[in-house]
Amino acid sequence: MNLRFLLARIGLSSLFCCAFASSQQPDDDGFVSLFTGKNLSGWHNVNGASDTWSVRDEKIICSGKPICLLRTVKQYQNFVLELDWLHLQPKGNSGCFVWSDAITARGQPFSKAIECQILDGQETENYTSHGDVFAIHGAVMTPDRPHPAGWMRCLPSERRSKPAGQWNHYRISCVDGTVKLEVNGKEVAGGSEVNPRKGYICLESEGSEVHFRRLRIKELPPAKEPLKPEQVAATDVGFERLYSGVDLSGWRVAALDAAHWKVKDWKLEYDGLGGPILSEREVGDAVVVVDWRWTSKPSSSAFPFDLRGALVASKLEAHVKEGEWSRCEIALRQDKATIVLNGKTLAENVPLPGLPAQGSIVLGGKATGPIQFANIYVRP
Repeated sequence: MNLRFLLARIGLSSLFCCAFASSQQPDDDGFVSLFTGKNLSGWHNVNGASDTWSVRDEKIICSGKPICLLRTVKQYQNFVLELDWLHLQPKGNSGCFVWSDAITARGQPFSKAIECQILDGQETENYTSHGDVFAIHGAVMTPDRPHPAGWMRCLPSERRSKPAGQWNHYRISCVDGTVKLEVNGKEVAGGSEVNPRKGYICLESEGSEVHFRRLRIKELPPAKEPLKPEQVAATDVGFERLYSGVDLSGWRVAALDAAHWKVKDWKLEYDGLGGPILSEREVGDAVVVVDWRWTSKPSSSAFPFDLRGALVASKLEAHVKEGEWSRCEIALRQDKATIVLNGKTLAENVPLPGLPAQGSIVLGGKATGPIQFANIYVRP
């Protein structure tokens, strides 16, 4: 697909989704709908399969597979959010995130955010099924009550959630870095001194079918003082997922090499003994994000993937450790490459003479041992 057309399509899609949100007229108590009841306009599939999220009978239906996120296309600062949720089966797991980043955190299927837990029938000293509120993947929060293990997690003051098969109602208030959760009509948990305190709202898929309905939001006035950069979640810059978490759709793999690649939910596993896989989408000037970790010590420190045939020589030993997730961002502009690994720039505008104008993303081409990939994104 022509990249200019793709970029235009992304822009028009976002414009349409935002137009839906802005065209809603508030009801008598100031709320507008976050869900049309007919489709997922105003929402973005961050890292799931095309059928993970669907709409039926004015409900958002989450299949639970793969583990992933659906988020709003708009960021919110101060607001009150209401939604109903229902687990179909006991022990179901899900969540609602507030003040989230646009894409997932390094080596995780979820984003940096504050999570309001949506869980059924699982009770321990450290977590419950009645509305825990906690910070994840780099977000910070001071719980309203100290957690028994010292976590940034507020356990609910009482048990109010209904079991699987019955609808529950959440009201989440987010104001100036403070989060409060009401479960079925009563406040039970929260936190303060939250960062970030502006970001996206997400629904979570985590292994079991869950339904959502009656999602609505009331935006409140922003903070009197402008937010600092660290108080605002990472914004959407147009990244699209390239791995579905359920199969290798969108990728080419030789028949003899297919057995060496295993789809393991949000992770993609390669044993290092076969050949690479290539994205069906060819890209030109683009930015690609890939997370990976070696599951045993490799015999070479070469990059385990490339974009358009761009391989920039760089020693990885000082930056990558066995068993730990790394995130690489490669930006190609004409015949120059910039590589950022785990937040550190390893190469900037390095000339690559003879680089083709278009090419695939290649995973596993230089891998010399077992490896896992995750969170594969691209943007023009």
